[in-house]
Amino acid sequence: MSAVITPQPAVQAYLTVNNVEVIYDHVILVLKGVSLQVQKGQIVALLGANGAGKTTTLKAISNLLRAERGEVTKGSIEFDGRRVDQLTPNELVRLGVCQVMEGRHCFQHLTVEENLLTGAFTRSVGRAELRRDLELVYEYFPRLKERRGSLAGYTSGGEQQMTAIGRALMAHPKMILLDEPSMGLAPQLVEEIFGIVKSLNEKEGVSILLAEQNTNIALRFADYGYILENGRVVMDGAAASLAQNEDVKEFYLGLSAGGRKSFRDTKFYRRRKRWLS
Repeated sequence: MSAVITPQPAVQAYLTVNNVEVIYDHVILVLKGVSLQVQKGQIVALLGANGAGKTTTLKAISNLLRAERGEVTKGSIEFDGRRVDQLTPNELVRLGVCQVMEGRHCFQHLTVEENLLTGAFTRSVGRAELRRDLELVYEYFPRLKERRGSLAGYTSGGEQQMTAIGRALMAHPKMILLDEPSMGLAPQLVEEIFGIVKSLNEKEGVSILLAEQNTNIALRFADYGYILENGRVVMDGAAASLAQNEDVKEFYLGLSAGGRKSFRDTKFYRRRKRWLS
């Protein structure tokens, strides 16, 4: 008698972006059917050149498009089994999704600690719990503890990026949308910040969707990756697999099978046409 095999139910993704289109000013089509998934506990990298649509994708998820005269005109976005593309940004933060904006966007006139405390505005908690949360942030970012009384506008770029991530952490997020954390930072600081993001993912269980132009470091720390070109996903796969892909090496890492090549020497248009066909 043969054994009966019970099919296993498909694992529902924590975040699902399904065939999303975004238009700005009722005219400009920026995203052209973007679909992606983030599983619970994953770090997923959203890669591509400047203007590929990475930031727009994050803002579509966090519902920040309306402030820039943009709107999702097609598709759907679900988080933790619930459709969220019609929620307000405030409601989404309460559900556990926080975005760290490109360019850090600290409150320049507030101290580092005051900036961190603004991250807890959606939560009704007492001073004792806030203090515990602050100490957790300072445990991950000891430099912020040293600068806690300094005006954020007078801190370094790296410290402002740490402040922005720490502020998101104060909201007790389930998922962080992290936009270009390496922008304008020295390589040593970039390594430090990505290491902290990895620790947050592993120790606190925070899922991460990371938009980044620095493909090399993003793929080293991510579990999975999607590559955007002109508002479309043209390639996706496990981070380790993408890092070894010859097209990815050539376009984004400056490498090819024969070693490092100049941009002029790459067969960019022929391969790119194949990607988008």
